[in-house]
Amino acid sequence: MITTAAIIGLGLMGGSFAKALTQRTGIRVYGEDTDPGTMAAALETGAIHATLTPQLLRQCDLTVLALYPDDAVQWMQSRRSQIKKGSVVVDFCGVKQPVCQAAEPIAREEGFFFIGGHPMAGKECWGFSYAVGDLYEGASMILTPPPEWKEQADALRPLFFSLGFGQVVDTTPENHDRMIAYTSQLAHVASSAFIKSPSSRQHVGYSAGSYKDLTRVAKLNPNMWTKLFLANGDYLCEEIDLLIEHLAQYRDAIAAGDKEKLYRLLKEGSDIKQSIG
Repeated sequence: MITTAAIIGLGLMGGSFAKALTQRTGIRVYGEDTDPGTMAAALETGAIHATLTPQLLRQCDLTVLALYPDDAVQWMQSRRSQIKKGSVVVDFCGVKQPVCQAAEPIAREEGFFFIGGHPMAGKECWGFSYAVGDLYEGASMILTPPPEWKEQADALRPLFFSLGFGQVVDTTPENHDRMIAYTSQLAHVASSAFIKSPSSRQHVGYSAGSYKDLTRVAKLNPNMWTKLFLANGDYLCEEIDLLIEHLAQYRDAIAAGDKEKLYRLLKEGSDIKQSIG
């Protein structure tokens, strides 16, 4: 049973998770962030009950690492002896293989459990000031537990559902990174590239829903996404290459005035979208 939790990193994701815990559960929440202003705001708003200390960390049943991948691994390495034996550590990083490969051995050596995690939610803004307690309402929570720790991962499901998550999906770190390259990272690359057209400066009065949908995630945290893209470069480059190949097919059909080919390409895309929802 989880009665105490530590949230490391109180930006949008960690801050929202802290607020969800304090607003929806009776769990006592301790927080840690490198920014003094963020810590002051988290305490003032009641998102956390107290600042995390080594003594309090030793009491926490759950530790959530809402950090960049390298920072999450470094935090575990530096605080490994302070983490409560038998407790669970979950990370919120957007890539799983590099984090899980480094964190799982530490957990085994120190006698706690590490479950890779990725909440599929977010905003175009970042930082604690944008954190909200209902950010995860209806979202998918992805978990990547090693087979021997599936029981510990399953025990987390009721907690995630109580915080508003709509589903909890178990997979492997490898499959997570392969799928996220397409469903999340490629979308951010494409949006960032699309907005660079000179026409974007004159879009007012000429744009509607499709423009807004395609450009929404061009507003991003470049520091975070640079780290995530490079950490998942192989899978992401495969998806970018495939997109370039498909775009070239449309361009060639339009340039050649090939009505039949263009119709076929558009219908294929429409049919696929209708079949998958």
